[in-house]
Amino acid sequence: MSNVSRAQSTALASLLPASPIITELGRAFTAAGHELYLVGGSVRDALLGTSGHDLDFTTSARPDETQRLLNEISDAVWDVGRDFGTISALARRGDHEWLIEVTTFRADSYRSSSRKPEVVYGLSVEDDLMRRDFTVNAMALDVGCGDLGDWRFVDPYGGLTDLAERTLRTPSTPEISFGDDPLRMMRAARFASQLDFEIDSAARQAMTEMADRITIISAERVRDELSKLLLTDSPRAGLDLLVATGVAGIVLPELPAMRLERDEHMRHKDVYEHSLIVLEQAIALEKSRDFIDGQPNPNHQPDLIVRLAALLHDIGKPATRGFEDGKVTFHHHDIVGAKMARKRLRALHYSKETTNAVSDLIALHLRFHGYAEGSSGGASSGWSDAAVRRYVRDAGDQLERLHILTRSDCTTRNVRKAERLRRAYDELEFRIDELAAAEEMDAMRPDLDGNQIMALLGIGPGPEVGQAYQFLLGRRIEEGPLGPERAAAELQQWWGSRDER
Repeated sequence: MSNVSRAQSTALASLLPASPIITELGRAFTAAGHELYLVGGSVRDALLGTSGHDLDFTTSARPDETQRLLNEISDAVWDVGRDFGTISALARRGDHEWLIEVTTFRADSYRSSSRKPEVVYGLSVEDDLMRRDFTVNAMALDVGCGDLGDWRFVDPYGGLTDLAERTLRTPSTPEISFGDDPLRMMRAARFASQLDFEIDSAARQAMTEMADRITIISAERVRDELSKLLLTDSPRAGLDLLVATGVAGIVLPELPAMRLERDEHMRHKDVYEHSLIVLEQAIALEKSRDFIDGQPNPNHQPDLIVRLAALLHDIGKPATRGFEDGKVTFHHHDIVGAKMARKRLRALHYSKETTNAVSDLIALHLRFHGYAEGSSGGASSGWSDAAVRRYVRDAGDQLERLHILTRSDCTTRNVRKAERLRRAYDELEFRIDELAAAEEMDAMRPDLDGNQIMALLGIGPGPEVGQAYQFLLGRRIEEGPLGPERAAAELQQWWGSRDER
């Protein structure tokens, strides 16, 4: 059996569950006089022996005709991608549900200064495959020529060979490909991580020479590709590629800036390498701490906030690097880094929720070390209960992520130091759980609410209510639950002393 025959057999076996809906679509488009091909990642993944519920097609039909045909077959159809020639649909068959995208043959490209592609329809499947990012995504199955066993494998640019050799190569020259859509340079990084592939030397060289062309791509598209890269199981290869080619210097300049030269006495770690190790450890911890009913969650979803925080937690170090008594210092790099992360994430148009969470985690990531230092003398040392409550309050709904980030931030090769830090954080988590169980810290609020405060003090809504609330919250943190009677007495005493001042 030839390589093509073996590959096609693998693909057909992987696509067997989807074959009824694919065959139905193929027959409908053929009967209407159009070509239909399964294409791109759907074919690539099938050749790798995996397939999901997303099916991508390309066709000779124009969007209006595509929509008409999908309306006859699917349970729901939407046309938000019509301007780019894409019509999407949802089709249910038995216990299976398929998300379908059908795009008219394309041959579009970017103008030199445009952030959006100029949509041009192609005349053939070969035209469409030529405009795709990499040869491994430029293979197709002609599904309009009969049942499963009759589908024809289309590979005009050697994608099958590159798939076998685990190589990322562009169908056209990389200069043309990256010039047409510069975002493909970031996709190269994502696929390097996602598929564990190497980018070929010509494409790597083109990325290096054309890195600044990424500036014509919108912040939203850059953000989405960066997120997809970070959500892979092993982002390191892709991040290294972006840094080595200079693309990261444009879209995320804080990343290569962490490659600080070590001084002659090796008195500090390379911050960039440290950050990648922290990211890798955070990914492993993120998975290991995701449980449902005491069992590992089989449907674990990667946590973008954890991964962004792990990658960026030390970006403040280059700006705060100094020397004291022959030692390298990075005073306040947590606060500086939080501000830098907020600025960069805003520039990339991340959501307010994501930006705030990542910035807060970076600002808090050193807080634990005060506890670890206090715990070095034994379990009786460490923070007071009030300090533990403040730690929980400041972390808020990011507490679990802070646990992951802080634990991952230990990359020392000193086994004894690593074990001491691990034990100290185990102790801190135990104390948090213990206090939470006793005091309901997850809902840490004063013992009196706003209405009770106003009634007790005889005041109406206004800033004084907020001041009173913060006073009681501070007492709650310092002392634990006070109870309504003691809280009322302390509030009145505070209010009286305030009037005297």
